[in-house]
Amino acid sequence: MNEGELTGQARTHIAMVADPECLLHAQVVAPFLNLRRAAAADGFDLVAVSGFRDFARQLAIWNDKFSGERPMYDASGAKLDAAALTPRERIEAILLWSALPGASRHHWGTDLDLVDRCSSDAGYQIKLTREEFASGGAFARLDRWLETHAPRFGFFRPFQGVRSGVQPEPWHFSFAPIAEKARQRLSPQVLRRAIAGAPLLGKEVVLQHLDALHARYVATIDLP
Repeated sequence: MNEGELTGQARTHIAMVADPECLLHAQVVAPFLNLRRAAAADGFDLVAVSGFRDFARQLAIWNDKFSGERPMYDASGAKLDAAALTPRERIEAILLWSALPGASRHHWGTDLDLVDRCSSDAGYQIKLTREEFASGGAFARLDRWLETHAPRFGFFRPFQGVRSGVQPEPWHFSFAPIAEKARQRLSPQVLRRAIAGAPLLGKEVVLQHLDALHARYVATIDLP
C-alpha cells in the first residue's frame, strides 16, 4: 500500500463486496467470502458491519468525540464528560476505543467488525459491546466459532486487551497477511504527514505526543 492507502486518504486498494455489502481490500474479499461460507455451513449469517473506513469518516468520529458531541467512555465502559477532561485526557480516552484519523486499521480494508445476522431478533440494535460476545450475549456462539475457525482463513483479533492500549474488541478481525505489512509501514512519520494538515481537534497535543501514541495504540497489537 502507498501512504494514501495506509492512511485512508485513498481507496485505490478497495473493492466492493455485493453480498453482504461491504468495502474491503481487494485481496481480502476472497478470504472473507471463504470464511463466510464456512460460517454459513455451521448456521451463521456472517456479515461485516464495518469494513473500509476512510480518513474523513475517522476524522468526523474523532472530532465528535473530542468535542463531546459523541459519547466517550472509560476502560470500564462508563460514560465520560468531555468538558471535564484536559485535551490530553480526551485523547487518551478516545484512543481506548477509536483510532486516530490516519491510523485506523479500517483504512487498510483488511479489518472487519463481524456479527451474525441470525443471532439477533428482528429489530435488534447491534451495539458492538463485549457483553454481546460474552456468555449469554447475542453473539456468544459466534464468538466461540470465530475463535476456532477464523485463523484458518488468515483472520485474527488484534485487540484482545493483552498488549495493545486499545480495549478488547471481540468483534474486530484482521486479515493478517496484508494487515501486518501495513502496520509495519505505518510509521509515526507517515501518520504525522497525514494529520498535519487536517482539521483535527486536539492536533497540537496529538502531534506533541505522537511517537508515544503511535507506539501504544498503533504499533502494539495482540499478534496472532
